[in-house]
Amino acid sequence: MPVVAVQPAKPSARRPDVRPVAAEESPDGPPCPACGTPNLPGRRFCRRCAAPLHTREQPKPLPWWRTVWPFRRRVRGGSGRALRRTLLVLAVVGLLFAGFLLLPAGRYLFEDVRDKLGGTAEISPTKATASSQAPGHPASSAIDGVTNTYWGAPTLGSSLTCVFDKPFRLVGVVVHTGVSKEPQEFRQGARPTRADLIVTTTDGEVREKAVTLTDKPGPQTIRTGISDVVSVRLVLRAASGQGEGRPIAVAEVEFFKRT
Repeated sequence: MPVVAVQPAKPSARRPDVRPVAAEESPDGPPCPACGTPNLPGRRFCRRCAAPLHTREQPKPLPWWRTVWPFRRRVRGGSGRALRRTLLVLAVVGLLFAGFLLLPAGRYLFEDVRDKLGGTAEISPTKATASSQAPGHPASSAIDGVTNTYWGAPTLGSSLTCVFDKPFRLVGVVVHTGVSKEPQEFRQGARPTRADLIVTTTDGEVREKAVTLTDKPGPQTIRTGISDVVSVRLVLRAASGQGEGRPIAVAEVEFFKRT
C-alpha cells in the first residue's frame, strides 16, 4: 500500500497539577518578639523570621551592694553563700568588739549584759569603820550577818566604810535599815531615808551614787555594776524618826559580786 503524507497532529498543552491550598495560620498566637508577626500557639520559632518565640526571662538587676565582693552573686546558683554569711557575721562581731574596746558606752553595755546573765554571790568586807558611832552600836554590827544589831550613826553626815582584800565586780548592794525588822519596833527608832554610795576602784577612781531608801523594814537593793572595787562608803544624808537618844540605825549592809 502506498505511503501518503500525513499532517502532523496538533500538540496539546499539559494540564497543571492541582495542589491543595494550605490553610492560613491563625493570627491569635504569640507575636514574634523580633518582627511582631503572629504565630500559632505552640510554635517555637517565628514563621516569618525564624526568631525564637520563647526567650528566657532575664534576672532582675542586683542592688549595688550585691555587686561588691564578697556579696556579689556567683555564676553557679548558691555558690559562695556560706562564705558571704560567714564574712558578714565576722564583720558584725568585729564591730561589736571594736565598740567594746574603744567606746566606754559599749563596754558598759557588755558588762551590764554579763551582770544580768551571770550569777551572783555575797562577798564580805575584811573590815568596816565608821566616822562616828553611838555607844554600843559599832560599825562592825552592820556587817555581822544579822539584822537584830545595827550601826548607830549619831548625826547625819556620818559614814560607814567597808574595805575588801581583793578587787571584784560589784553588782549590787543590799541595805537593811532600822533597829528591827518588826514594823512596830522599826518605827520606834531613827532610820536613814537618803544616802550617798561612794565606790572606789583599784585605779583610784571614785564613783558616787545618790540613793533613796524607802521608810519600811526589809532589804533594799541598790544596783551598781562597777568593776575592780576595793572599798565602799555609805554616807547618811537624811533620816526619819530622829530624836534625842535615837541614833540612825543601819542594821546590815550586804555586797554581791558577779560569779
